[in-house]
Parts: sequence; C-alpha cells; structure tokens
Amino acid sequence: MNGSGLDFEKPILELERKIEELKTFTAREDIDLSSEIKKLESRLEKVKKEVFDNLTPWQRVQIARHPKRPYTLDYIDMLMTDFVELHGDRHFADDRAMVCGIAKFNGKNVVCIGHQKGRDTKENLARSFGSANPEGYRKALRIMKLAEKFSLPVVIFIDTPGAYPGIGAEERGQAEAISYNLREMTTLTAPLIAFVIGEGGSGGALGIGVCDKVFVLENAYYSVISPEGCAAILWKERSKAPSAAEALKLTANDLLDMDIIDGIVKEPLGGAHRDPNFTSQNIKKQLIDAISELSKLGKKDLVETRYRKFRKIGVFKEPEK
Repeated sequence: MNGSGLDFEKPILELERKIEELKTFTAREDIDLSSEIKKLESRLEKVKKEVFDNLTPWQRVQIARHPKRPYTLDYIDMLMTDFVELHGDRHFADDRAMVCGIAKFNGKNVVCIGHQKGRDTKENLARSFGSANPEGYRKALRIMKLAEKFSLPVVIFIDTPGAYPGIGAEERGQAEAISYNLREMTTLTAPLIAFVIGEGGSGGALGIGVCDKVFVLENAYYSVISPEGCAAILWKERSKAPSAAEALKLTANDLLDMDIIDGIVKEPLGGAHRDPNFTSQNIKKQLIDAISELSKLGKKDLVETRYRKFRKIGVFKEPEK
C-alpha cells in the first residue's frame, strides 16, 4: 500500500487499507477471511483500471510529481553497477541538482547524467528541488565531452520542473549555460539517450535533452512550461492548471503522436513508484535497443541524424489558397 496518495487515488487507497487491515486481523486472530479479502482484491483491480486507464493530463502531471516516484539515483542504482559520481563544472561549484558520473550498464561503460530531487525538505533544499543552476548544466556538458573523448554512450535522466530561477543563477548566466548546451549537444559525437522520468519542464529539461533518442515514461510529462506557469500567463490564475495541461499536449501519448519523442516507457498501473523494478526493466530494454542501434552509426551519421530529428519538429503545411 502506498501511503502518499493523490486526491483521485483515494478510493484505491481506501480499499488497499481495508485489505491490509483484514490481512493483519486474520494473522492476529487466526480467523479465515480469505474469501472477503479476495472479493476486495478483485474490486481493487477494477477500481484501479477505472481510475488509471482514464487519467487526465493534469492527473498524469500529479503522478509525475509523486514524492515516492523513483529519481535519477534510484534508476542508476537499479540499472547500473560501479557508479562513480563526478563533481564540479571547473568554473564555479558543484551543483547537487545535477548528478553526473561513469557506470557500467549491461557490462559496458556508460556516462550517466540526470536531475536529482530530494526525498525530504533538507535534501530538496540542497538539491534545489531538482532545478539545476548554470554550474549544473556546465558540469553536464563537461561530462558529455568526456564521454565523447572515450566514445561512451551518454544515458540522461530528465526530471525537473525547470532551471533554477534565482537571482544568483541569472547572475552566473543561466540562459547562456543552457543555450550553450543546446548548441554543443547538436554536434557531440557520443550517442545521447534521454529518458524523461518525471517532470520535463522548459529549458531546464532541454538543457540536457538534445539527444539522439528521447523516451518518456508513461506518466511523465515534457513541456515548454509547467501547467501552473501557463495558467498564470494565459488566465492570470494557477487554478486553471488542469486546462493548461490539456492544452499543452504534454503527455507521452501526445508527444509520440506529434513525433517529438521516440517512444513511451510502460509504467505499472498507478505509476512508477508502485513498482520501480518493473519500470526500470522497461527502461533497460529501451536502453539496450537504443545503444545497439546508435552504435551502428558513424560519428558523422550520428550528428546528421540528430540534426534532422530536431529540425523536423514543428514542421507544418500551410493550407492551399
């Protein structure tokens, strides 16, 4: 049972609580209530399907932000071995909102990069709630160029509400750091593979998102702006966030339909936090296939294919007069 529930999950959490209570009572009192438990479990599966098969875009945004959802370091731990974290941008400082390092995946060396949120208030403050500063993006690019030097694939985990918006970040060149990454990533000769594992917000996400392959988890989102930010601009009130989420077309299915991403990673019913191992295995399958496909391309072809991938986004035809 998951203790940290969202509003629309309340019927599910209530049934899970009742089932847990009956199981505890059965064990304590040595009374057979298996038939009642089975009925409740059957009902629970029906309610789960009713709720989770009909999620609105705003509900998916809420799942993407779930506090128990796996973060970058969780996936690195589940997917990789021998992870060694590398620190610092060689200009200003180390940014704990951006995790970078070298690890082994499927027996081969890879470079790992990703946004990292915290599990409690103290860690979230230390990691800026997953919102990287300029030094975070400069560190990420430094490690990408290390991967290029040694011909290693780069595995990127995107999970941020956006780049850090503080005065200090702006003073140190937040916009320049992100735009520099956008330019440099287009010409990197290392294979770049990104997974949006939670929030994929604005330039904060795109600053490490110019990749050969971009996959989005089923309940993650990838958007030019957060629903709240969009609602504040268009309607002058954050309460319109659900309408903004609908209009932004930010869900994995919308993005795949528009040919912005390369695939959707299946999550367990209810979100990745309900079965992190299931989700990580699905990421692993996509990652193995992506590395295998990209490894067959020469450096020149890799860069040209990446260029074409992003140039075709937003192409449209004007109606004939």
